[in-house]
Amino acid sequence: MNKSLVTLTIGQSPRSDILPLLLEHLPADHIDHVGLLDGMSVAEIEAQFAAEPGDSILVSRLRNGQQVRLAAPKVEQGLQQKIDALEEAGYDTILLLCTGEFGTLKAQRALLLEPDRIIPPLIKSIVHQHQVGIVVPVKEQIREQANKWRHLNKPPCFAVASPYLADESTLQAAAEALLAQGAEVVVLDCIGYHQHHRDFLQKKLSIPVLLSNVLVAKLAAELIV
Repeated sequence: MNKSLVTLTIGQSPRSDILPLLLEHLPADHIDHVGLLDGMSVAEIEAQFAAEPGDSILVSRLRNGQQVRLAAPKVEQGLQQKIDALEEAGYDTILLLCTGEFGTLKAQRALLLEPDRIIPPLIKSIVHQHQVGIVVPVKEQIREQANKWRHLNKPPCFAVASPYLADESTLQAAAEALLAQGAEVVVLDCIGYHQHHRDFLQKKLSIPVLLSNVLVAKLAAELIV
């Protein structure tokens, strides 16, 4: 098998916070990693990707662990340039490490795996008529999330807890807020959420807790192994 898979994060690579989780399902010696913000300073990131009033917000992580807030339209433009370059480099499969919703990304030849196209239909098939509660990193994302999850049988409820900044009490408070809204399944819908976030909540809650990034990693593994 050739090294044909590359992960593409909107932050900086490698994503040491989630790489161990991905490698539980993907072969380490057959994957490369690329980040939209690789080689950029905080000042350069701010100059190129800062949000304007009305922009949708995406959140990611720098190599030093710092959380950054990015303008979604600028990120989408930058990701397309990266995708074009990765195809030119010969990669067969590009796994996007971001659960944000993108409308225009495309690959000419490679298989582009976008979590926002994969996760909502999969969650819908799992939960059926049950009420879904979704945890997102920042409050500004809730408005866009309503469109992303529009095909669920019931509109989801939301709570906020950043995987990069929140402590356990904040995460628990978010989950309890979802329970109060009637959630029967909790989805941690950001690539930055880790297995330890899920395990912590699963011990506190009496309902299932799902990780978007695990579902995407398992699908990618089926395609390349």
